[in-house]
Amino acid sequence: MFLLMVDHVTPERRSFIMSKVGQKNTKPEVILRRALHALGYRYRLHRRDLPGTPDIVFPARRKVVLVHGCFWHGHGCRWGQLPKSRPEYWRPKIETNQERDKKTLTALREAGWEPLVIWQCELRDPDTAIQRVEAFLRH
Repeated sequence: MFLLMVDHVTPERRSFIMSKVGQKNTKPEVILRRALHALGYRYRLHRRDLPGTPDIVFPARRKVVLVHGCFWHGHGCRWGQLPKSRPEYWRPKIETNQERDKKTLTALREAGWEPLVIWQCELRDPDTAIQRVEAFLRH
């Protein structure tokens, strides 16, 4: 049996709510940036001249870090699961994001940049995530 869940807000209100979802300076991104800065790393933010406008850019090292939200980028963790309501809407949206992510990573590599993706869920254990970024920057 198929159960259709009805949204409890109007389409206009849903649009407003979704428009407030941040793309820059998200909480996971800020956590990572503060930790890296405290360790002495200096970087640039959101370089629009690079494919995908990476979140954190290390120009001298030609390395970039992209901080992905598990839900919006379709990560396989528990926070990346599709909602049970309106999967016909969410599945193509998330798949489009994943395709764009693949193209962005390829374009960055072709432009001579080395990318690293840090997932929102990884920042639930910030120390491990920071160690991963530090290892990426050292090599």
